[in-house]
Amino acid sequence: MKTKIKKQSGLKHLSLITLILISIIAISSQKSFAHCDSYDGPVVQDAYKALETDNVSLVLKWVSESQESEIVSLFNKTYKLKTGDSEIYEIVEKHFFETLVRLHRETEGAPYTGLKHAGTTKKIIVMSDKAIESGSIDNLLKNFNDHIEMVIREKYNQVLALEKVKNESVEKGRAYVKAYVEYTHLLEGIHDMIEHGAGHGAHNH
Repeated sequence: MKTKIKKQSGLKHLSLITLILISIIAISSQKSFAHCDSYDGPVVQDAYKALETDNVSLVLKWVSESQESEIVSLFNKTYKLKTGDSEIYEIVEKHFFETLVRLHRETEGAPYTGLKHAGTTKKIIVMSDKAIESGSIDNLLKNFNDHIEMVIREKYNQVLALEKVKNESVEKGRAYVKAYVEYTHLLEGIHDMIEHGAGHGAHNH
């Protein structure tokens, strides 16, 4: 009986963390692929492939129909210079990347703040992209579950330790309050994402 209860508890725990992950992904998707403005993001990576294969169709999915002509025109000009002066091509290529990313972000109602260096994408986004590439989300869920559990336990243990000494001095009391606020706000934030993050309202642009 105890074993059954433990298994049920474990399943509930996994379901909770999975819901958290789904909620975060739902919210993140509304930020118009925040990692799409980096060199290792999917937009620029598709742009590299397009220029390598002379296939502009690979990048047209990132822009709207009304933006297609601008991208096709700029792509053709960029590709023609590929075998010319390397310094000139590097400048033109970067301009093509910047224009593509800027127009893509316009379609999502997001500002363009320039291309970001490779490696600036958040780890969770890199992991989510790898899950899509591999066709399996198992590794992402495991790593994310472990990370969430570690963070919550860490905050909890800090509160527990300080709770025992919170009345010994004002300084210790304030340290307890700080830890308590961080702990409760973390759980509250997770709860709010589960309750509201994945609802219909999260899909409004």
